[in-house]
Amino acid sequence: MLEPILIEFPSIITTDNLIIRSPRPGDGKAAHQAVSESQDYLKDWMPWAVEVPDAEWYEKWARENHLDFLGRKNLTMMVIHQESGKFIGGTGFHSLDWSIPSLEIGYWLHPSYSGRGYMTEAVKALTEFGFNTLKAMRIEIRCDADNLRSVGVAERAGYQLEATFKNHRRHHITNKLTTTLVYAKIAEEHHDA
Repeated sequence: MLEPILIEFPSIITTDNLIIRSPRPGDGKAAHQAVSESQDYLKDWMPWAVEVPDAEWYEKWARENHLDFLGRKNLTMMVIHQESGKFIGGTGFHSLDWSIPSLEIGYWLHPSYSGRGYMTEAVKALTEFGFNTLKAMRIEIRCDADNLRSVGVAERAGYQLEATFKNHRRHHITNKLTTTLVYAKIAEEHHDA
């Protein structure tokens, strides 16, 4: 197995409407603004959005995630709307297991940009990148069963429901038990499609 730090791949993916790239020093202000504007929607699904730290904290976040990207430890990426240049969401590959390789895609989108297919476009581009460039054998998407927008993105991107974990977690606000859905694609099926 090739050492992850030696794997060469670009830090930018472009689609028809989006630029998807790794965070860089200087991105903290834009990240803070996007999360702040999205907090009311995000906090129900993302524990990290319940409280929004200041722009300085997000600058530290951008720099740490830039280093993690270079070290191939976590591949956090920003979603930027090409036409406006605005940071409109986050995505990337997490829970990396380079020995397989197996990846998990996470994502969130600014509510002002939802309903336009942007996150499905981003996930499809990441899926191609994961299989073709990173040589993934498996890519997963995990989401709360009640997060219907997230479920829709996984399904529109062609992922198959593989598992339903009932009473899997406690909701970070309500403390109620929640169900996690696991969607997946594997390399053989993706390339045969």
